[in-house]
Amino acid sequence: MMEPIRGGYTTIPLGGQPHRIYVEEAGEGIPLLLLHTAGSDTRQWRGLLNDGRVTRNFRCITFDLPWHGKSSPPNGWWKEEYKLTTAAYVEAVLGVSDALGLDRPVVMGCSIGGRVVLELAAAHGARMGGVIGLQSSSHVDPYYDTEWTHRPDVHGGEVCAGIVSGLMAPQSPEGERWETLWHYMQGGPGVFRGDLHFYKAEGDLRDRLAMIDTAKCPVWLLTGEYDYSCSPEATRETARHIPGSEVTIMSRLGHFPMTENYAHFAEFLRPVLDRVRAAVTERIGP
Repeated sequence: MMEPIRGGYTTIPLGGQPHRIYVEEAGEGIPLLLLHTAGSDTRQWRGLLNDGRVTRNFRCITFDLPWHGKSSPPNGWWKEEYKLTTAAYVEAVLGVSDALGLDRPVVMGCSIGGRVVLELAAAHGARMGGVIGLQSSSHVDPYYDTEWTHRPDVHGGEVCAGIVSGLMAPQSPEGERWETLWHYMQGGPGVFRGDLHFYKAEGDLRDRLAMIDTAKCPVWLLTGEYDYSCSPEATRETARHIPGSEVTIMSRLGHFPMTENYAHFAEFLRPVLDRVRAAVTERIGP
């Protein structure tokens, strides 16, 4: 039996060049745009896309960022070093949203995705139906040498997987933990390091939080208790600067809640999606 997931490509202009972007979706209803973590791809959202309790009310959409998964780099990529920036990330999210004709989507992202949703809420809140940040904080201080993720004398994919392996909860099922790592082992050379340019350097959003108006763009932050990259303390500190935001610290989960243990993560997510539905119903009516 085939899974109820639809996949295809859309070409959108980003940074002055056409990019062929791979998109997957399932369900109908409120648009829920899903952003993967650094160095990974849309496969992280397969659990949610197959969750009928979500897809019966939400049109769940995820896409591979350029350079990731099935979205190839742009023409001439070999002439440049890939470095993700806040501007490029926002352009990609809004570009996909516009290409698919989404009306005030709710955007949920994890890790780097959990970071960029804060910028979306700050700069484009009127275009959003709300944002959900998983493992979300406004900045992270560098705590390891990212050069090890892209060197000719080491296996970059295995190093990337090794770096993130300790970010998952020990209670998460072994098979799901290893599938999460497999995605990292398959990333393109230098892509994880390029994403970390945004996560650990350029994408410091602490001075942007005051621009977020949760009356216009609700903010929900969910963080796993075992995450030391975006720790519960870092998420709470971020929320302290966003009046009206809501924080949930998720027990027995780490940095990749939607892929390391989806069944348990869904227990925390579904109440938030109920709140999203209530807010949309209040805004536009049943």
